[in-house]
Amino acid sequence: MRKILYIAPENVVGNLNLWQKIHRSRGNECRYITYFPSVFGFPDDICLNLPLVAPQLWFLKFRKWIYSRDGGPDPTVELDGIPPIWQPGSRLISTFFKGRDRLWRYWVEPAIQHYNLLDFDIIHLETGLEFYRNGSFVQRAVDRGIPVLNTFHGIELRHRGVIPAIDEHIRMNFTSELDLLIRHPKIRYLFLPADLHQFRPNNELHDPITICHATRNRHFKGSDQIIAVGRKLEEEMGIRFLLIENCSHDETLRLKQQADIYIDQITNVAPGYGMNSIEAMAMGQVCCANIDTEYQAFLPDHPFVHVTPESLETKLRELLADPKNLGRLAQRSKNWVGQRHSLQAVGDQLYQYYQELQV
Repeated sequence: MRKILYIAPENVVGNLNLWQKIHRSRGNECRYITYFPSVFGFPDDICLNLPLVAPQLWFLKFRKWIYSRDGGPDPTVELDGIPPIWQPGSRLISTFFKGRDRLWRYWVEPAIQHYNLLDFDIIHLETGLEFYRNGSFVQRAVDRGIPVLNTFHGIELRHRGVIPAIDEHIRMNFTSELDLLIRHPKIRYLFLPADLHQFRPNNELHDPITICHATRNRHFKGSDQIIAVGRKLEEEMGIRFLLIENCSHDETLRLKQQADIYIDQITNVAPGYGMNSIEAMAMGQVCCANIDTEYQAFLPDHPFVHVTPESLETKLRELLADPKNLGRLAQRSKNWVGQRHSLQAVGDQLYQYYQELQV
């Protein structure tokens, strides 16, 4: 039996408990430890409740002020370099992280002792971070012969860059974001896992046919245009348009179950697709997203309906005009997501990487 530890700032989309299920189903032990509780209500395992970190409102305002004054990650600018390198930007920012490392020791070091965090066989980081910005925990793990792996989800590699003191010790990085494969010399593609058994696939189209879009930030997905097109089709074609905005994950899933067509994103700011699409397809829905030519070449068997800001309305009208084809696409989507994203399929992929790395 192997013992596997995940370290992450937050259980953002419930992925950490899915990895825990994958490892435990294979006879291994798995724990995950987070800086702060999940904002969206996903379960925690070991939560440190650390200070001076998101989502504390005063801290977010303080960080925004420092970054605007002295330079920091800009969510509108993608960094150069393979990999991009994080730089503090100023002495003030550097001093902040050094001070926070010292403060966090009062929470982290007792947790290391209490949970025997240096007695695990494999350590997985999330977003390229460990407890300390200076990489001292990873250094201790490597000194004990523990292999350290990491998963990048997108924004941190595009806009923040790797932390050199941590990155130098990473044996392999994983990502489900195709564009990141050229941004780091040690990175491999890994499909997102989904517990498909928790979803109840729709067997028939709803009456009226329902188009759904969910968002927490209208800027990134092209939500304003999606909403405008959805409302227009609702008025002209008698369909139902369902907007889910800033809801809890449980409520989002409950509402999404009512849909036949799901629109993920049309802007391609974050190329490809994510958990929202996976959930929709597992429910037996046709998923529309901006799937660029690189993704289409990488996943030639994908079931997505490719949409852009220019083609969204036309593609939706075509789907609505042919309910039988819509039903066939829904079935194909459900089959595909099972082949690519089930816990068994993704677990097989990860453990194949383990074999290659001999960990």
